[in-house]
Amino acid sequence: MSELAISVKDLTKNYGARVAVSHATFDVPYGTICGFVGPNGSGKTTTIRMLLGLVRTTGGTGEILGESITHPEKYLPKVGAMIEGPAFYPALSGKENLNVLAALGGFSKERVQPLLEKVGLGDRGNSKFKTYSLGMKQRLGIAAALLPNPKLLVLDEPTNGLDPAGIQEVRELIRDLATDGTTVFVSSHLLSEIEMISEYLVMLREGKVIFYGKTAELLAQQQPVIVAKSKRATDLKKLLKIAKNSGHSASIIAGAVHVISDSSFAAEFNELAFDAGITLSSLNAVLPTLEETFFEMTGE
Repeated sequence: MSELAISVKDLTKNYGARVAVSHATFDVPYGTICGFVGPNGSGKTTTIRMLLGLVRTTGGTGEILGESITHPEKYLPKVGAMIEGPAFYPALSGKENLNVLAALGGFSKERVQPLLEKVGLGDRGNSKFKTYSLGMKQRLGIAAALLPNPKLLVLDEPTNGLDPAGIQEVRELIRDLATDGTTVFVSSHLLSEIEMISEYLVMLREGKVIFYGKTAELLAQQQPVIVAKSKRATDLKKLLKIAKNSGHSASIIAGAVHVISDSSFAAEFNELAFDAGITLSSLNAVLPTLEETFFEMTGE
């Protein structure tokens, strides 16, 4: 059995003369959370639709759970998905909605209550869907995607429109699912969330994969930065000059001097600032966040 839940090579989709996805190649290991990111219009939704057999590929090959994407009927029974937001009957309760989906999909209705409890809706299953908060609706959508007891769960913007509490709820749910062995392929524009939960990452730009692999490896490849603040804002230009005179690229951003360097320069920088009569209020060596890396790589 393959160790990859998703494996695609040169996956391509054209709509007439427009290329939506161009020669996309990436792998997603079993039992991991993989973030799927890219600017609007980069081809994320088209890629997901090809993986789920909703649109035909123009070229390339791929396997989902060891089965070719040319035969989605072989793997879709083991795949759960929530794309473009969940759709339910407003006048039915959450439990009734899931019962309907279970009947349509040929799943046991005995799974419904345990799934409601799994997503934190155990005590609201009998409430009508129209009374649910946005976060509850999203969690019910995930419960619906879990009805087939999938080995692979595909989520498209599962935290879209949620408040911080709702985002945290969905984040913890995704982590729990991965801990139980479910592979989660999650698309989101909230890069801070992707950075927190995703061990692996696939990044698209203009329909092309510009990175796939471990999130930590991508961040480790980025240039480290020393961020220095002074008690006096008037010292920032002096600190900038000190950094540049020491041979480092530097700039003033949001009331602090950002120096392109690893932590080895921090002590020397502190001493040079002290010798110049400047007292630093903070001095930190940091790696760029995923969001900063994303903007750098995509030009957004």
